[in-house]
Amino acid sequence: MLEAASWAGPAILIVFVIAYLLVFGEEKLHLRKSKPVMVGAGLIWIIVAIAFHQAGRGHEVSEKLRHVLLEYAELFLFLLAAMSFVNTMVERNVFESLRTRLVAARLSIRNVFWITGTFAFFLSPIADNLTTALVMGTVVLSTFAHRKKLAVGALINVVVAANAGGAFSPFGDITTLMVWQKGMVEFGQFFSLFFPALVNWLVPAFIISFTLPKRKSRATAKIAEVHKGGYVVVCLFLATIATTVTLDNVLHLPPFLGMMMGLGVLEMYGYFLRASETRAFSKVLNEATGGVKENLCKPRKPFDIFCVLEKVEWDTLLFFYGIMLCVGGISAIGYLGQLSTLMYTDLGPTIANISVGLLSSIIDNIPVTFAVLTMSPTMDLGQWLLLTLTAGVGGSLLSIGSAAGVALMGIGKGSYTFLSHLRWTWAIFLGFAASVGTHLLINHALFTG
Repeated sequence: MLEAASWAGPAILIVFVIAYLLVFGEEKLHLRKSKPVMVGAGLIWIIVAIAFHQAGRGHEVSEKLRHVLLEYAELFLFLLAAMSFVNTMVERNVFESLRTRLVAARLSIRNVFWITGTFAFFLSPIADNLTTALVMGTVVLSTFAHRKKLAVGALINVVVAANAGGAFSPFGDITTLMVWQKGMVEFGQFFSLFFPALVNWLVPAFIISFTLPKRKSRATAKIAEVHKGGYVVVCLFLATIATTVTLDNVLHLPPFLGMMMGLGVLEMYGYFLRASETRAFSKVLNEATGGVKENLCKPRKPFDIFCVLEKVEWDTLLFFYGIMLCVGGISAIGYLGQLSTLMYTDLGPTIANISVGLLSSIIDNIPVTFAVLTMSPTMDLGQWLLLTLTAGVGGSLLSIGSAAGVALMGIGKGSYTFLSHLRWTWAIFLGFAASVGTHLLINHALFTG
């Protein structure tokens, strides 16, 4: 603990709390969450710098700040590439085609419940839990258009499945990505969490499914076709993931390098795709009857990779910047060291990691996980996986506990709310407890402490 921090520590905590309260109020204030934490990050590091200069250690501040910035830069570049691939698949109608095919199948309500949950569980490890939840949530709302009360259980199922599926893959959630990039868990070791994550989803899913009728849904939809090059983009994304994992395992190169190289390949492919579509669209326009352009439907624009990059979630990326620098500042002043001793020495790692999962249902799991990584407690592989599991699935306990839940509250207004989710929190908690127990049982060999 920095001796000169008697005033600085409380001041930093006050700034952080105020910034995070503004993040909580994002929906009512219409203030993007990145703005308060970016301001808070700047103020916190100014306070840290003043405290270190008073202690005669001012030269250490820039080194500590650059260390946090390097961690953020690696996360930023990885997410920039991953989001660009996902947005390109959205632009190429890959997810829309999947959605319309499911809706057009006119399955029974229970079948929709299980199919959307299954897709959410297995799609989120490859894409991410937010995109997966939005796609499957839209399927549910389209199918249950006239039965909003029945949609609640299915939307909760999608949130739980998407969060659970993201917990056993480095690509499924920001927290798993951070743990992987930090080197605490290797890529292949995450799959030890598959069965615990599956249990986390299936326990509440079985309970909720008994409340749904077996009758057929009435929803129909015109099947959307995947635009040219959509399946190629999917293959490029899978190849990029394989390359990234190979470079990390064989040459020990950081994951962002493989992802950014894949983004470069996507941009190269986008060049040829744009040229092809430009020629095709021009031909269609020139062959229009009588050449009267006003009578034509507005043509779809040729593919442009930089238009895709513009749609990246910049608010989310800048939010990560603010949060990581805020937590880094709290660590620099010495508070995280004290908290680490309290949690991981006094309480023990198992209780501490379970507590982190419960806490992530209230506070975003990203700052909580980054705080633990910054503490860098001494833990075996089993405990690091337990942290990954609980931080990933703990957010399902409340609708505000994960990006997937918040997103579905936005598109499911009138059917999926904080209170409607809260009514099933007890069932989700049973899944949470069962998943922790499953991990402790089947992965006991990974606990060496």
